Amino acid sequence: MPATDLYERLETAAQAIAEATDRPRHDVVVVLGSASGDFPEHLDEAVAVPYPRIPGFPVPAVRGHAGTLYSTSFGPNRVIMLSGRVHAYEGYSTDVLTFAVRASLMAGCHTLVVTNAAGGCGDGMIAGSIVAISDHINLAGINPLVGPNDSRLGTRFPDMSDTYTPRLRRLVLDVAAEQDIAISEGVYAWFLGPTFETPAEVEMARRLGADLVGMSTVPEVICARHMERQVIGLSVVTNLAAGIADHRLTHEDVSATAELVKEDFSRLLIALLPRI
Repeated sequence: MPATDLYERLETAAQAIAEATDRPRHDVVVVLGSASGDFPEHLDEAVAVPYPRIPGFPVPAVRGHAGTLYSTSFGPNRVIMLSGRVHAYEGYSTDVLTFAVRASLMAGCHTLVVTNAAGGCGDGMIAGSIVAISDHINLAGINPLVGPNDSRLGTRFPDMSDTYTPRLRRLVLDVAAEQDIAISEGVYAWFLGPTFETPAEVEMARRLGADLVGMSTVPEVICARHMERQVIGLSVVTNLAAGIADHRLTHEDVSATAELVKEDFSRLLIALLPRI
């Protein structure tokens, strides 16, 4: 489709978000991944909007991804929570894959917070740990900016030098220390999925400098940087990656480990969001 068509559809979705939430603008959008899907339980006063009510929003099919937008406040920030994301391995085009994030940014958000569950492959990575993403490696062979560029969304060649905003990453580390939550920094490698990575692929990623491997996040982040927004990335290491772990990997194991760390992860988000 023409680039202008995407822009117009994003405008329509952003207007629908404003009308459904009774908030003309928002400040921060948070993508709740597999490790934080039940975070909305901590929201006392939030407006819940099912994705089908927002034009263009795709409905997730993967277990642990609900498909509901929540609008709430943390301190001075009006926050959109996207509970559930779709993935490239589900067969979606990149426009669809990133639509919810782009529409939320069009709704006024200056910062994107992406969260995910990831496999750990770097030194010191253990299951159940929280990692602030410092950079990423795109190993999926997909870039959501391929095709005509609409200059109203961003430049043709966006700079990716400081993709994960250094100032905000330092804030994450400070907040974690204040909350007595252990956290480290690491590089995230994006694989297409839906298969878990092979031991050889994990070793390749590790040698390239990756500490984490996963199947999401990067296309959303690329689009946010294209739109010149700030980015925070948070991973929960839910398993050691293939070739490092001594057992076979399952989605059930990922979910079980995410359950163990959800309290710390929720405390971190609750303390962080008013300060962005």
